[in-house]
Amino acid sequence: MANSASSKKRARQQEKRRRHNASQRSMVRTFIKKVNAKIEGGNYDEAQAALLAAQPIIDSMGNKGIIAKNLAARTKSRLNARVKALKA
Repeated sequence: MANSASSKKRARQQEKRRRHNASQRSMVRTFIKKVNAKIEGGNYDEAQAALLAAQPIIDSMGNKGIIAKNLAARTKSRLNARVKALKA
């Protein structure tokens, strides 16, 4: 338990950041699920549009440290490969 004023403030700040980061992580997962749903639907154009919407969000969260950079790159790569496979 925080005792000093500064440690109480740090605890408040950490809780606020934790909630914000959880929200951001949830948003990224939602965008990924939307792309996967379009891929499952089998429509290339819709899947491509969903991927184009998701890519900057995934990049942004990777740069901010909400998700690891390699996880962001790997996720984008796998989604892109699945979307391209629809066209073939």
